[in-house]
Amino acid sequence: METILIVDDEKNYLVVLEALLSSEGYEIVTANQAKDALHLIEEADLDLIITDMKMPVMSGMELLVESKKMKPDVPVIMMTAFGTIEMAVEAMKKQAYDYITKPFKNEELKLTIKKALDNCRLIKENRRLNEALSERYRHGNIIGRSKPMLKIFDLIGKIALSKASILIAGPSGTGKELIAKAIHFESPRKDRPFVSINCGALTETLLESELFGHERGAFTGAIAMKKGRFELADGGTLFLDEVGEMPASLQVKLLRVLQEMEFERVGGTRSIKVDVRVLSASNRILKEEVAEGLFREDLYYRLNVITIEVPPLRERSEDIKLLVQHFIEKYRRDDGKSQIEISPEAWKALFQYPWPGNVRELENVIERAVVLKSENFIRVEDLPIEVSGTQQELDVEGFIPMNAPLHQTLEAIEEKLIRRALKNCNNIQSRAAEMLGITKSLMQHKIRKFNIVF
Repeated sequence: METILIVDDEKNYLVVLEALLSSEGYEIVTANQAKDALHLIEEADLDLIITDMKMPVMSGMELLVESKKMKPDVPVIMMTAFGTIEMAVEAMKKQAYDYITKPFKNEELKLTIKKALDNCRLIKENRRLNEALSERYRHGNIIGRSKPMLKIFDLIGKIALSKASILIAGPSGTGKELIAKAIHFESPRKDRPFVSINCGALTETLLESELFGHERGAFTGAIAMKKGRFELADGGTLFLDEVGEMPASLQVKLLRVLQEMEFERVGGTRSIKVDVRVLSASNRILKEEVAEGLFREDLYYRLNVITIEVPPLRERSEDIKLLVQHFIEKYRRDDGKSQIEISPEAWKALFQYPWPGNVRELENVIERAVVLKSENFIRVEDLPIEVSGTQQELDVEGFIPMNAPLHQTLEAIEEKLIRRALKNCNNIQSRAAEMLGITKSLMQHKIRKFNIVF
């Protein structure tokens, strides 16, 4: 459903236009002065702006200029009771989509709006396609020739054309989102949006708002209507990463949306229908979570029509060489550097390391090595200590004062390690805990202890 902002200091026009366009199925928001309109343009998800030309304090022309700075792709239709050719030309020069005079004919206005929305939709779809082509989320961007990966490639080809919900299971860092994107871009929905959200990175309240959107005034800080990920993914694919982290209360709401394909925004009463294919991923074993009562059984079966099991990197070691070469070429090109080779000792270390962080960890290690390499050669000493296997004594003398109190110093180091891990894992607590070799519950205890706010 497209959202249109109408701006006019004459309230009668706001009432008439809202009634006319609401009956056409559009969602209407209004403002009777440009200052209020600027806040809505900045905060709300708008598809079109219709503004009067002559208004006190800030004119419609000034509003047009400011709106194009904030949302250049949102078309603006200008209207006025004092139309001149000069004003029309000036509006077009400042990137207005069209210009109409009051009083206007209803059918003429509706046709102009339809053309503006169609043109905006075409621009967005072209941009989306260009981004998709440049990123090339196809099998060619999922590196692997091991038997497990070849099976996954075959499965992607079979399921891409269906509408079935897919659960992509596997440890963190194995490339589950890449697989979701490959499914989307080989499906009939490839020309529509691919929208993703990490269910483990947000609080319950924020996650609900991000999924379903919210109405203006739904909670403190909700100064404008916002569309949720389900609405933004209409016609396309929604990827729910780390769905096992979703709170129980939201699991119930998600189940209803998957069953009915309709929902209400937070603070709203009107049902919104969508057509979305849902792909989800989890690094947890959801079947065990169901048995322990931590994840709803009915939701599990709704998400898990087909499962793709992504193996950890240690179980497909024959892919390591391909991945290393791919990442070297990627970061070598990014930095404008010449060809890079790897010493036999470095190759041996790369193959022997168990890669608990999987492909993501391997990519980070190679990026680091390309930066620190010795000439055009990556040697074993260019790899992190845990990968190279070389022992290095902690330089306590170098960075801790002699009179440092033991308890406070250990706590300070612990807090820095916790904060660094969270930053490197985009504040996903389960991943940060895995990186530090501790449980998620202990990680949550440390977050409370050190008063870490996201």
